[in-house]
Amino acid sequence: MFVKDVTVENQVGLHARPATFFIQKANEFKSSIWVEKEERRVNAKSLLGVLSLGIMGGTDIRIIADGSDEEEAVEGLVALVNSGFND
Repeated sequence: MFVKDVTVENQVGLHARPATFFIQKANEFKSSIWVEKEERRVNAKSLLGVLSLGIMGGTDIRIIADGSDEEEAVEGLVALVNSGFND
């Protein structure tokens, strides 16, 4: 299992378009991936799950992956969040 914390810096947070980019990226990996905000954990490959967290700009989240490409998955998603979803 590989875990990393990151702060969502873009103003709108993980809503609609940014959440879609996040899920598409998560689905590129074989590992099971979760996003955690406070005490809630959801599947990072589920749009409804990610949207249900209500992640706003400035929110700290934890990205957790478990599987054959777990480190690559977490690092890729952290990089996407840090980019402000401008890719």
